[in-house]
Formats: sequence, structure tokens, C-alpha cells
Amino acid sequence: MASPPLEVPRRGLFIDGEWREPLLKKRIPIINPASEAVIGDVPAATAEDVDLAVEAARRALSRNRGRDWARASGAARAKHLRAIAAKITERKSQLAKLEAIDCGKPLDEAAWDIDDVAGCFEYYADLAEALDKKQKAPISLPMETFKSYVLKEAIGVVALITPWNYPLLMATWKVAPALAAGCTAILKPSELASVTCLELADVCKEVGLPPGVLNIVTGLGPDAGAPLAAHPHVDKIAFTGSTETGRRIMTAAAQLVKPVSLELGGKSPLIVFDDVDIDKAVEWALFGCFWTNGQICSATSRLLIHEKIAKQFLERLVAWAKNIKVSDPLEEGCRLGPVVNEGQYEKIKKLISTAKNEGATILSGGVRPKHLEKGFFIEPTIITDVNTSMQIWREEVFGPVLCVKEFSTEEEAIELANDTQYGLGGGVISNDLERCQRLAEEIQAGIVWINCSQPCFCQAPWGGNKRSGFGRELGEWGLENYLSVKQVTQYVSDDPWGWYVSPSKL
Repeated sequence: MASPPLEVPRRGLFIDGEWREPLLKKRIPIINPASEAVIGDVPAATAEDVDLAVEAARRALSRNRGRDWARASGAARAKHLRAIAAKITERKSQLAKLEAIDCGKPLDEAAWDIDDVAGCFEYYADLAEALDKKQKAPISLPMETFKSYVLKEAIGVVALITPWNYPLLMATWKVAPALAAGCTAILKPSELASVTCLELADVCKEVGLPPGVLNIVTGLGPDAGAPLAAHPHVDKIAFTGSTETGRRIMTAAAQLVKPVSLELGGKSPLIVFDDVDIDKAVEWALFGCFWTNGQICSATSRLLIHEKIAKQFLERLVAWAKNIKVSDPLEEGCRLGPVVNEGQYEKIKKLISTAKNEGATILSGGVRPKHLEKGFFIEPTIITDVNTSMQIWREEVFGPVLCVKEFSTEEEAIELANDTQYGLGGGVISNDLERCQRLAEEIQAGIVWINCSQPCFCQAPWGGNKRSGFGRELGEWGLENYLSVKQVTQYVSDDPWGWYVSPSKL
């Protein structure tokens, strides 16, 4: 007997520790990208709701002169983060299924993401505790009459705007360090995949996170995201998403001289030399581009193969790609689900069609799988005969599309790899580790993988260069994003300063 369909819980906005319906009472339908069926809805916040969320965050920041959260010990905040991690682990099965039906991610991937969510909260709990020991770090001064130390303080109320490809995990990359630092926050997830972020709100309510510390508002970008980014009482914005939206957020923040950190688009290269184990390299090439249905900002979607192995490599690449199971994300063994919505589906199809019209060869895929009549599915696509001026080579597709080009020398490979406006990730596969280390230094990106593609650990920094943004998430760098450094200097001598002549001596 088939199990009953998973129900999407109906939630409101999460403001000041309570569920609230949006003031205009509007909601946004949730569409399962595998079936195209409406499976629920999420609240559609507007500027008025954003105001309430920001006010709640400001109250939480200053409550009891900050002693309840912002100026509480890191150890006190760590207890809340660990409680959230434990509850996420407890709900793993439900959260993974909700993620899969909301954004199309294969269930096995979604389950992996939920493990990473819990691990990220645990990691930042540890860093929150460690922060206590780093407070009042002394500074060596050249004058004995002064002592100086440094305080690391919460930057304040932060706006966290996150994408739909890793809905709960990308939110956690921002929420966990922000809370660990003592900030209070307003999380605005993508309207295309908000379900698990609202479940995070339910977790926070259940574990007793103080009201207003984390507020979650769902809604359309222009209606909720834009007012949040431009809000005068938000102290910092952290955004992950498209380069174009990142530009608009920078513009809004600049009006108030507000700090931002941005993790934007990418068109990352993967360079494969002729000394590799071909099947091992092929699997990494596929994983680097088709993981998360190809919807990864760091996807190594520009594959550069040494000409000596190109023919054999492409044959194996196509064979492996045709063996990838494309199906409903909840089906056992699914390795490629649908893209997130119809708009993304049509955009990807148009990019593939344009590439073909410009003279590229669709070596494999590029169409809807024959066995799937509904849903926003596209077969894993491999495109050859591209030149560096083609749109498909230069622009981010954000779908399961891999472009391939040959090279003959190391110098040519580096030149091709760096010929892009982006600089998020890059990779090199070779048995010559000295060569790998050379290229790791020469590839212009914030992340470089050697003999792999896409591994990510919350202990290591994540972020890009060029138009892929600036600032680093994860690791200790992620915590620093949400901290302000304060110098405190004390005059310790009993003697007067003596710069001015005392009136008593006149």
C-alpha cells in the first residue's frame, strides 16, 4: 500500500517568536516541480510586515541592555544553537522530504543537506563558546601609561536573504554564525522554496529561542526582500543569489553606508589533464555540474579537457551521463530531479537552443526525458564545439548543462579558466600534484578543488572574487561577518596627562 502524500504544514510569518498572518493576508502557492501540482502555500509579506520583523529584532537586540542575547555569553547562545541542531536531526526525515518536494532536490541529497544543517549549528555553537575566551584580547602598546584590549561585538540587526537551491542549508550558513555572534536577524528565503525555512522557525519556537532573535518573513523579492535590504534599522545585509540582485542590494545598502556580504553567480572551470584515471575524473566532472540538478552557484560547468584524452573522455562522459537516474526526487536512487520552476525550465531550454543555433553540438541530453511527461525535467546535457564568445560558455545557466572545450597546454588551460567575469570556484584533476598546486594558485577564484569538485565543509571559508561577490561564509570567517571590532583603551597612570597648563599653576 502506498504511503499517504506528505502534507506541507501551513505556516504564517515568524515574527517576535509568534506566527502571524501577513497584514495583507496574501499567500504564494507552492508548486512541486516534479508534478507541477500545487501542494500548499506560504505567506506573502510586504513592507509593513518587514517593519514589524525589524522592530522585533531591534527589541531583542537591546532587551535587558543586550544581556538577554547580544551581550550574553557565547556559551549561553551556544546552548540554543545546539538545541536547534538536535531538533533538526530529530526531524531529518520530514525536513528532507519537504525539501525534495519544494525545490526538486533528490531525496538522498536533501537528507545530506539536513545533516549538514545540524552540523553547521553545532559548529557555530563551538565558535560561540570560543568567542568568550577571545574577548578583551590585550594589545601591546609602546606607552606603559595605557592599556588596550579588543572586544568583538555583534554587528546588530542583520538581514539574511537566501536562495532556493539549498533552502535550509544556505539559510543556516547565515543564521548559525549570525546568532553565534549575538546578532538578531530577519531571514528572507526565496519565494520559490521557503517551506523548510518556516520549519526552522517552528524548531526555534520549540526550543525556546528568545522572541525576536530570529524572524522569518517569506514573500516576493520586490515586496519583501527590497524593503528589507533598504531598511534603515538593519545594520548589515548578507545575500546569496544572482549577480543582478546582488547589484541592487549593494545600491540599497550604499544609501545608508551599510555593510554587505555577497555570494553571487559563477561559471566555474574544471581542468582535466591527460594523466588521470578517466572514469574517476568523469564522475567528478558530472558531479561538479549535475549535483543539485545543476543548480549550484559554484558548478564547474566549463569543462576543459586535455586534447590527448578528449575523444575517450567524451565517450565515457556521455555513457556515464546517460546512466544517471532522472526521476521524481522521492524515488529511490534518483540522482537528477527537476529544476525549480517553469521559468527556470524555459530559461535553460532557451540557452540550449541558442547554443545550438550558434553552432555548438548537443552531444547528449538537452531535452525532456521521454519517461517523464510532467515536471520541469531536463536530461543531463553535454555541449561541445563551443567557442569562448558563446552565451552558453560565458553566462551562468543554473541547470544540468555542461560545456566542454579542449586545451593543449597548461598555459592555455589557465587562460581559458580565468577568462570569465566570475570567480567563485574552480578545479583541477591531475596525478601531478605539483601541477595541481600551481594551478590552485593561478586559478582566479575563492575556492579551488584538487582532484574533485564541489565538496564543502562548514569549517572552511566559502566565497568568491570578481562578480561572484565578496566576503566569506563558513569557518571562522563566517562568524567574523557578523562581528564588529571595538578598541578599548585605558589610561592607567596616576599622573595627570600634563598637556595643558593647570589653572592652579598660573
